[in-house]
Amino acid sequence: MDVGRAGVCPVLVGRETELDALDGAFTEVLAGTARAVLLGGEAGIGKSRLTEEFAGRARARGARLLLGGCLELGVDGFPFAPFTAVLRQLVRELGTDGVAELVGGRTSELARLLPEFGEPEGDGSGHHQARLFELVLTLLDRLAQRGPVVLLIEDAHWADRSSRDLLAFLVRNLGAVAALMVVVTYRSDELHRGHPLRPLLAELDRLERVSRHELDRLTRQEVGELMTRLHGTEPSGRRVEAFFTRSEGNPLFVEALMETDGDIACELPESLRDLLLAGVERLPEETGELLRVAGAGSVRIEHRLLAAVSGLDERALTRSLRPAVESNVLVVEGEGYRFRHALIREAIHEDLLPGEHTRLHTRYAEALEEDATLVPPGRAAAELAHHWYAAHNLEWALISAWKAAQEADRAAAYAEELRMRERVLELWERVPDAEQKIGVTRQEALRRAVWAAEWAGDSERGIRLATAALREMDGDVLSQAWLLERRGRMRHQLGRKGWLEDLHEAVRLVPAEPPSPDRAQVLAALAQHLFLGIGVEEARRAAEEALEAARAADDPKSEAHVLLTLICLMAEPNYENATDQAGEGWDLLDRAERIALEMGAGQLTLRAAINRSHLLEGSGRHAEAIEVAARGIERAKDIGLFCIQGSFLSINHAESLHSLGRWDEAVEVIERALESDPPRAHRANLVLLRGEIGLARGEHALAERGLEVAYQFTRWEVDRRLQEHYPVLRLEVGLRLAEGDRRAALTALEPVLTATGRPDDSRYAWPVLANGAAACDTVLELEPLAARAAGMAVQGPVQRAWSMTFHAESARCRGRDPRWDAVADAWGELGQPYPRAQALHRAAEHAAAAGERARAAERLIEAAALARDLGAATLLEAIEDLRRRLGAGGRATPAHGLTARELEVLARLAEGGSNREIAEALFISAKTVSVHVSNILGKLGVSSRTEAAAAAHRLGILPAGHPSVA
Repeated sequence: MDVGRAGVCPVLVGRETELDALDGAFTEVLAGTARAVLLGGEAGIGKSRLTEEFAGRARARGARLLLGGCLELGVDGFPFAPFTAVLRQLVRELGTDGVAELVGGRTSELARLLPEFGEPEGDGSGHHQARLFELVLTLLDRLAQRGPVVLLIEDAHWADRSSRDLLAFLVRNLGAVAALMVVVTYRSDELHRGHPLRPLLAELDRLERVSRHELDRLTRQEVGELMTRLHGTEPSGRRVEAFFTRSEGNPLFVEALMETDGDIACELPESLRDLLLAGVERLPEETGELLRVAGAGSVRIEHRLLAAVSGLDERALTRSLRPAVESNVLVVEGEGYRFRHALIREAIHEDLLPGEHTRLHTRYAEALEEDATLVPPGRAAAELAHHWYAAHNLEWALISAWKAAQEADRAAAYAEELRMRERVLELWERVPDAEQKIGVTRQEALRRAVWAAEWAGDSERGIRLATAALREMDGDVLSQAWLLERRGRMRHQLGRKGWLEDLHEAVRLVPAEPPSPDRAQVLAALAQHLFLGIGVEEARRAAEEALEAARAADDPKSEAHVLLTLICLMAEPNYENATDQAGEGWDLLDRAERIALEMGAGQLTLRAAINRSHLLEGSGRHAEAIEVAARGIERAKDIGLFCIQGSFLSINHAESLHSLGRWDEAVEVIERALESDPPRAHRANLVLLRGEIGLARGEHALAERGLEVAYQFTRWEVDRRLQEHYPVLRLEVGLRLAEGDRRAALTALEPVLTATGRPDDSRYAWPVLANGAAACDTVLELEPLAARAAGMAVQGPVQRAWSMTFHAESARCRGRDPRWDAVADAWGELGQPYPRAQALHRAAEHAAAAGERARAAERLIEAAALARDLGAATLLEAIEDLRRRLGAGGRATPAHGLTARELEVLARLAEGGSNREIAEALFISAKTVSVHVSNILGKLGVSSRTEAAAAAHRLGILPAGHPSVA
């Protein structure tokens, strides 16, 4: 895409805090208090789009918008340019006579701004300027008496001296005008140390009626949201990462880099290049030359490295650098410099001539070969690989890429390792005697690239690399089996067909005798990927053979892998014995963990954490499951495996947080995992769980999104894992029921009505059946569900609570006593507030139907409190509706429906905290804070943060004496 109208991105994302501030200021203006808001940010950050959105809202609330833009003529340009534009707008709307009427016919001073008012009197001395300023203030005051006025001055960094003086006069005298709001925008990246706007902004910011806001760059998540809204489809995580890395969160740059197909542009669009280089081209020639040298480096460059490559002495280097730093093209950072934006460096680099490009990169490479300490520790290998490759020195590019891959492997930087491994393969045929240069065969280079791809979580590339390696295979059976096993694993990860054939062929290729680690490994892989799927019995046979082979070959690593699989294949997973974690399954898990710890096998340790948190959650030991999963996630981060196993642990972590009603924390865990671009299966589960929380909170769009992503992922068709398929059905049943479509809800659960005979069948089937029973109104509708339930096991307290829920719904349907109090108690003992609140609501409904109003009201009190704390909007609405019908409602609670987390956010909001400041204080994301703020505004019936703070004190929600910006 090209840069939009006047460099404005057409979509507004991530500006909730600033928009709230503008809306709040305008609300004060409507109440009779004039306000000024100063909005800063770099070019393309979204200032114009933000003010455009606000202007539309203000107009809808009755405001007259006056727009004045400063001209790019330098700070001594056309005098009064923005105010001339404002006056010209008023003449168009009111005519010269109308404007004259507003100022009592005293238009001679206005002639200094517009010739339509005749000739100005006098010589324009200071006396006349003061009269002009007073007249403009009078004009605005008279307009404001007719209705609220918003004066928007854009691009104040280009304002001339006269405009700055008039602006300062108006802001200082806001107290003289009741219904006026002044909004000023400026580019913070243009404000060099000597810029005349800097002291003015500092002075105005100290005034009582003035607030100042700096727009930050977008987060990775916000960039993804912007891309979705620009292109209409949700981008992949890797595409989001590419845009976020290159744009560094600047929304205009995101739009400019996006091709019509949603992909990222290889070259910078001309319009964007011009914008980026505008500041560079104004610098002295010697500074421009030094920036060209720096541009061949990286976004951040050490001072010593720049000195070595440029060849300048310290005095000349400082003299050349100073203008770049003062103009904010370069920013001092530690012992070096960073380009203010990576795309500035990219634009400068693309401007290099071919010979200049090669010469500079060669100088960088030679400098680093001579002294690797010119860059921070651990970066020399990667920097050398980059510069030799950019210098077109293929031999050294190959050698340095191989060394960089080895360094990345040692640092557990698997994505970087994969990139370097693929660089080696790219250069292999172009460098004579490549095998001698790096000391390994091409087959080994391919094998290591496959390994890196698997550990980096890039299954797509891993499959392609494994397929290429298999085509070039020269008869090494064990290597062929290894590649087939890896390709089978990655195909399974993506839900691709052919995974089972790959694993079967790998097992066939490795002889059973003599027992070997290779045999144990392929059998363990087959068992792991079959369990809970299409071949439980085959998985069990493969696991038993793998265990025998591992022990015979003295291969503890494969033994541990098999033990972890056998735990999941047990007919009774020991959910009843979780209190002391005793029994065969827990013993197997303990042994597998001991082996993993003794061997220092990080991947095995993480798999054990996945299994332990899974079993603890299934046993109702939610807090312990959270602790195990959280520790595992930190370990996954430490060893570079967060994308794969860390994201799996995040599913378990969020699931247990969800069980305990810690939904905000669960959402945080989900969002962090999604930002890592996890495998598709993990992503589907994360989005599905987010949809489950969304459904409970009345956010049906999130639930629909969860279903959409889950159904797009086809692994159910590939290996039919209940733990991935049944939760999808559970969410669909719940959503259709919430929409009032009972028939669709009952249709959605039909796949659950056939028993599977798998170890985890009851764990995942009971919740679907319980939800489905709630959709039944007749015994005929209930019978298929009852028949399925009759043959199901009940393993552990969680399944017992779901079974009780199902049977209570069944009793309701049959006209019998559902015993909802017992159900509520079961969920209460597990510490699960949401299903307890649902059961209490059901108990109240049953009591009300029996005419036991007091009993019903009693249960509704606790149900309402639980639902409020959770933010379970749909349930709370149903509870309040029943209370009203019982006559038990109508009295506001001290928190006015705010959850505990919303009260925390409100307290910080009342202190003047921005979304990002509140997020940092409460350890949640700014986006989550934004959702809370929206909920708070809705529940308090106000339209701005300022109003919310005032209402909180007025209603007694916050304690007396609590600090407030209101």
